[in-house]
Amino acid sequence: MDRKILEITQTAQQYETALPPLPLIKPLERPLASYLDCAIHDPDSTPAMVEKLCEEAKQNQIATVFVNPIYVSLTKRLLEGSGVHVGTIAGFPLGGFPTRIKLEEAKLYLSEGADEIDMVLNVGMLKAGEYQFILDEIEQMADAVHQRGGLLKVILEMVLLTRFEKIVACLLSKAANADFVKTSTGFSKGGATVEDIDLMRRVVGPPDVMGVKGAGGIRSLDTALQMINAGADRLGTRLATQILQEYKDKK
Repeated sequence: MDRKILEITQTAQQYETALPPLPLIKPLERPLASYLDCAIHDPDSTPAMVEKLCEEAKQNQIATVFVNPIYVSLTKRLLEGSGVHVGTIAGFPLGGFPTRIKLEEAKLYLSEGADEIDMVLNVGMLKAGEYQFILDEIEQMADAVHQRGGLLKVILEMVLLTRFEKIVACLLSKAANADFVKTSTGFSKGGATVEDIDLMRRVVGPPDVMGVKGAGGIRSLDTALQMINAGADRLGTRLATQILQEYKDKK
């Protein structure tokens, strides 16, 4: 077994028994909108729906608009000069794609204007204990994305993982130089939970070391604030505008 993999496995075993303390979090140290990514990944999403989402994102200065890959160039054009970033997905939503396909996806989408790539982890290979495969894939993706000036988030699909697998996935993503770990695609059996955000933040360390993104089922201000308090830097939701309005109404 590779030395790095051995160290990751041993650390995961230690963390399974006792997680590190939660790093110091400064909730809402910046505008709430900067924590939010608005997303539309429905198979029946249309250009008109993307245009509407981009207009809302610009009005509210939401961090990133995530769209299906076919709409990356359109989204880039609509958001030009707004300060709102463009995001899309690779290996979505199952993760079980050959690495070379994920790499070609990322390179193409970045060339068309994407700033951020959210890649789905190969859950089956993780469960099979093929940790070297996982590490190599994320490293290759991170290198490809970073060379083109982008950010890479690794979607772990936490609902499908055991506690040990969650910890290993976080440690592998960190060791491979990904920028974020992310809870969910929103297309599986469950979405983000406060407990998973807490675990991810404890495993990867403070926000200046690695980001944590929650996604799936974030439909209210209360849920969003709980996740930010637990350590989330970003939250993916199709209801970003409504959450911001709820926040404004309570101020």
